[in-house]
Amino acid sequence: MVSIKDIAKQVGMSPSTVSRVVNGKKYVNAAKREQILKLIEETGYVPDKAARSMVLQRSFTVGIVIPDTFNMFQRQLFSIIERHLESFGYHTLFFFVKFEDFSEADCLARLKAEKLDGVIMLHEIKNPLFYDYLLKTGLPSVSATFRYPGIPSIHVNEEQASTDAVNHLISLGHRNIVMISGDGFTFGRQRAEGYFQALTEANIAWVEKRVVFVRSYTPEFGIYGMRELLLREGRNFTALFAATDELAIGAIRVLRDEGIRVPEDVSVVGFDDIDIANYMVPRLTTVSQPLTEMGEKTALALHRSINSANGIPPDQILPYKLIIRESTLAHKSPSVVA
Repeated sequence: MVSIKDIAKQVGMSPSTVSRVVNGKKYVNAAKREQILKLIEETGYVPDKAARSMVLQRSFTVGIVIPDTFNMFQRQLFSIIERHLESFGYHTLFFFVKFEDFSEADCLARLKAEKLDGVIMLHEIKNPLFYDYLLKTGLPSVSATFRYPGIPSIHVNEEQASTDAVNHLISLGHRNIVMISGDGFTFGRQRAEGYFQALTEANIAWVEKRVVFVRSYTPEFGIYGMRELLLREGRNFTALFAATDELAIGAIRVLRDEGIRVPEDVSVVGFDDIDIANYMVPRLTTVSQPLTEMGEKTALALHRSINSANGIPPDQILPYKLIIRESTLAHKSPSVVA
């Protein structure tokens, strides 16, 4: 098996110089670095993780906090993040959290018991003690899709994106627009605020009963939310904005079961642009979050935070895009106002 000393001997440099290149450190000129990397590739040298951990006083382990029933968007994002973490030489530990308070406390206890180089949060914890621990210990941390003061985050402008989504429906002549959202997490409240903002800017009076807040963002709760809206409103609405694509999928199922056509009778807009949004019938109009970029930047932000003495990187607000597909259609009576 090739060792770091073997590499050093062949290139005529010290083992410490080779070690700096292997561990991504600076202070090695470009020509020497290229020579070492080329030889590493030719020999198939693999660094001893245990030795690296001892020398650098690091575990090369990153914790990822995710809900125990994470949705399709989080699943796609998690896969991208994990792939990039592996490219930086980290392996991952998962910290699954239920929506109950005791589970958050248990998650924090498990996190404290592990030797981690950093933490990525794909799930918004409600317990402030969790964030106090991260901030007081200085454990490098990054949140994806939501923001907490003092912790760098990668996200889109949820409220403005939602305003744009509802404005699309308004531009098609819709005035009786209902919404299914959730109030358990920041992004759900922000997306609801975007809905209210769009209606206000268009001088459309918003009606409280036209918004249903559900406990989770899955298709099952989309089914529940749409059934509740039909009980409250009957068929007196022509458009739906759902806070996630999965909620939209569940809602469309109920509409079809009731003989209500999408988009001929009710236009539907979702949020996230998960893979299935482009393949369902009808193909879903939705707000697209830049999943690939979000995953890459989340992993890179944590890697830089772990390796940099310059403090935590700033928040990064990524661009979103409204993807117009087949689930929205111009209202046949745009002159009717609620």
